Amino acid sequence: MRAFRAVPVAAVALAACGCLTAPPLDNPVVVRSAGGIENPVLVSPGQPTPASYREVFEKVVDVLDDYFELDAVNPYAGTVTTKPRIAPGYEQFWKPGNPDPRNRLFATLQSVRQVARAEVRAGERGGYIVYLVVDKELEDLPQPSQARGGAIFQESSSVDRQVEVVGPDATADTVWFKVGRDYAFEQTLLRRVRACK
Repeated sequence: MRAFRAVPVAAVALAACGCLTAPPLDNPVVVRSAGGIENPVLVSPGQPTPASYREVFEKVVDVLDDYFELDAVNPYAGTVTTKPRIAPGYEQFWKPGNPDPRNRLFATLQSVRQVARAEVRAGERGGYIVYLVVDKELEDLPQPSQARGGAIFQESSSVDRQVEVVGPDATADTVWFKVGRDYAFEQTLLRRVRACK
């Protein structure tokens, strides 16, 4: 009789800590901190003037230039695009970027690069609106390369070795695909842009 009562209690305890407590993986929810800055952000409120536009646009260019190599800067259209940069992981602790520990760990374990684009336009009620997006891209490799640790699992025997000439990295045949946005890095950049006076 005692064993019969213990079985339902154990079944209820196992069911409570099973898959019912985990969020569904097919419908993830983006969780952002409550202290975040709205994107786009209003900068330099007041009456728009050519001098204030130039100041805001140069501040956006200066902030992006600290982290990225700029690709196209068009002050007439109000757009700034950057070249892709490899996102730093924990092994590159001295490089700025990836303030979120999860994104920093992800960049440590995977080949991730970031591309930023910004748009500056006049606000409806004065000032300038700065819209900034940082996209994350993941490298799609058909198989691990030897430069990235491919020597761990060798398919050929180790007796027949071939000498390879080390040259420039042939990354032209790699494919990058978008995996989302880096919201934490966007917040860091927007805080610096908003500090513009």
